[in-house]
Amino acid sequence: MANYALRLPDSLLEHARQVAEQEQVSMNQLFTAAIAEKLSAFRTAAFFRERAQRMSEQEALDGFEAWLAASPDAPPMPGDELPEDWKD
Repeated sequence: MANYALRLPDSLLEHARQVAEQEQVSMNQLFTAAIAEKLSAFRTAAFFRERAQRMSEQEALDGFEAWLAASPDAPPMPGDELPEDWKD
């Protein structure tokens, strides 16, 4: 395990303290989890970028159309409707 000195703006550090207290975890646990989540997001984005680069535009369109065809023809759930003033 390694140590790393981290400089944070006072406001961010105070917010982190509040969240750690609310979640009943140590600051170390909070920062470790936050870093792990961010790294996971970066890896996920890189995975999809790499996959997209291997796919032709037509393959992507075909896949999207297949996904739409498999989607149920149902009205939107409450709260998911388009705004009244929506224009196509």
